[in-house]
Amino acid sequence: MAGEMPFEMPLVEMRKKIDELKQFGQEKGIDFNDEITRLEERYRQMESEIYTQISPAQKMHLARHQQRPTSLDLISIVFSDFMELHGDRMYGDDLAIVGGIAKLDGHPVTIIGHQRGKDTKDNIARFFGSPHPEGFRKSMRLMKQAEKFGRPIITFIDTKGAYPGNTAEERGQSEAIARNLWEMAKLRVPVVCVVIGEGGSGGALALGVGNRVLMLENAIYSAISPNGAASILWKDASKADQAAEAMKITAEDLLRMEVIEDIVPEPRGGAHKDYEETGEAIKKHLLVHLRELSQMSAEALIEDRYQKFRKIGEFTEQAMGTLPASRSEVNIEDQPQEELQSDVEPILGNEEEKVATKSSRSKRHS
Repeated sequence: MAGEMPFEMPLVEMRKKIDELKQFGQEKGIDFNDEITRLEERYRQMESEIYTQISPAQKMHLARHQQRPTSLDLISIVFSDFMELHGDRMYGDDLAIVGGIAKLDGHPVTIIGHQRGKDTKDNIARFFGSPHPEGFRKSMRLMKQAEKFGRPIITFIDTKGAYPGNTAEERGQSEAIARNLWEMAKLRVPVVCVVIGEGGSGGALALGVGNRVLMLENAIYSAISPNGAASILWKDASKADQAAEAMKITAEDLLRMEVIEDIVPEPRGGAHKDYEETGEAIKKHLLVHLRELSQMSAEALIEDRYQKFRKIGEFTEQAMGTLPASRSEVNIEDQPQEELQSDVEPILGNEEEKVATKSSRSKRHS
């Protein structure tokens, strides 16, 4: 087994013992079937306990797993006839964002996604999945093309955030992100966004203005990375796990707060355990939501998108108590003597204390 997380080590040790016992039995010709059966049962119980109680910090590490499927990995499974398109027609081609035309169950769609590298060399070429402005402008070019030809748009979100270097700022990073938010809100075709790994900061939001936002079960989605939040709150980025626990960044939290609309299940242990199963689950959920959105007019899609984001952050206040009415609003004659006394005692008491204190001070000075 490779790429296990620290919380999975008890399972690794148990599996190692089972394999050793099987090998020893074969070599010595001893029947250990009963013992192996008991260990296998214990392994399944432990597996269930571990994977049903994954903490937000553990999910953060799963979302960042080096072997987690990337946009290109999933595109090859979910879609057919994918043709990648390059360049923003203004500056260049940003490899941190991939996009093009494909077919989903035989229907043409435009697919755009963040792309991390598979190794150090690839990560450097793709800026670790953190786009420059030309990447966002490339994505918007493809979205406008999709709108022109009436193709639904699907985005895969998987980035720690937009590239923070001088080169990105010099080429208009903030404007490129803001332009994407503005233009995506007005697109006249269905837009479905899927958070497949880590959705962080403006780099994620620039591909996240959709009619429906879905998340893989162990993905995370936040306005700032847990590391960045820890650096601000505690001046210590190593407290990212603590920040992740407090930030409500998991799919369950965001579904409850209506930031997203659906959670796509992952194979037990994470998406990196089975790319095919993960891709098929995404495809199934995409078809359900696109089937619903395809029945809506262009105007209805825009309004639906507006209402989705308009309601995020709504809350209600519950009064802790009723403030006493002002003296001018109180009809003393209508109040029982006991209620009147309880109302005025705190006020009179305070005034009497002030007078008494002032009098005692005067006497001392005299």
